[in-house]
Amino acid sequence: MSARGPARDPVRTSVVGLGWAAKSIWLPRLRQHPSFSVASVVDPNTAAHAEIAQDRGGTRLLTDVAELDRSTTDLAIVAVPNHLHSTVACRLLRMGIPVFLEKPVCLNSAEAEQLAAAEQAGGAVLLAGSAARYRSDVRTLRQVISEDLGELRHIELSWVRARGVPDAGGWFTQRQFAGGGALVDLGWHLLDTVGPILGPVGFDQAVGTVSDDFVNDRTSAAAWRKDAPKRDASDGDVEDTARGFLITEDGVSVAIRASWASHEPYDVTRIRVDGSAGSATLTCTFGFSPNRRKGSSLILVRDGVEIDVPLPEEEIGAEYLQQLDELPALLADPASQGRTVDEVRRTIAVIERIYRSARRARIGARSTRAARTVPHSTLLNTEDHHA
Repeated sequence: MSARGPARDPVRTSVVGLGWAAKSIWLPRLRQHPSFSVASVVDPNTAAHAEIAQDRGGTRLLTDVAELDRSTTDLAIVAVPNHLHSTVACRLLRMGIPVFLEKPVCLNSAEAEQLAAAEQAGGAVLLAGSAARYRSDVRTLRQVISEDLGELRHIELSWVRARGVPDAGGWFTQRQFAGGGALVDLGWHLLDTVGPILGPVGFDQAVGTVSDDFVNDRTSAAAWRKDAPKRDASDGDVEDTARGFLITEDGVSVAIRASWASHEPYDVTRIRVDGSAGSATLTCTFGFSPNRRKGSSLILVRDGVEIDVPLPEEEIGAEYLQQLDELPALLADPASQGRTVDEVRRTIAVIERIYRSARRARIGARSTRAARTVPHSTLLNTEDHHA
């Protein structure tokens, strides 16, 4: 049953961080959702408060999470830059304030363990942004998988933008602040989507590669985000594309691609699942980019016959409201504590392994190129010496 309606008092919510995600995603939806009230917003930049000052309900404008009180705050939605996610969330959890943390929940396994310790110490629950799994088309895909595909064999996931490098020249494209590029950003959503399909499995094998052909190209920026122009948009040191190949402990293979920019004309998200009894392919577009194909399609194939599976129509961003529907019940469920951290550990471990594999590949490529540039006479002398 949906959590919308008067069954319980509104969740008194604080939004921490007033960047694009807070202003474009969370604050508008929290204000329209009857199960939530925006009790406060927190941002050290007081200029950011100007857009919140006229909010209904007497929202408090704060500059530090230390000003929050557990007795008046039921939930903190943390939407600060990536490198602050774990630090801010840990402070709140230790204060006993439940936290809903935007993706990426953490940037490495050490931060995952810090979050686990803070959740346990404060006795508050940690929840995470998992909007993609709440999409109606993704939910329908999971139903088709369970009813029609038999034993799972292979999953392919891709989110490929035509042009969509976020905040070009800002913190999003700097590894020290973002933790990574497209893999941490879009890839987290894809891995979060595959989690409910595979269940809590580990991966025996993981390899990956990354590239950065577009990240410092101004024409590849996500214009739809309306980020303020940066003085220098050419110092990005993260990838705009990541590809990985994974094999689970029970032999299911998973191919993943996350691209902020590409040569494609439209932004497309595609999930294909192959099973012993059939295959299913969902084609849609995650996120808010207007450069998308209209609607979603889900095709089931069995014995050479294609079946067009009906999908409900929903507005762009509806999955965020649908996740809000579920949050009050998750906050009230004692079993929620520790569940998010367990999922986060698996997700960040895969991301770390793909990055490690990609670094090894790049080091190997540089070594190969260096060897090819050694003068022919030097190679002859080296061979003579060993002879």
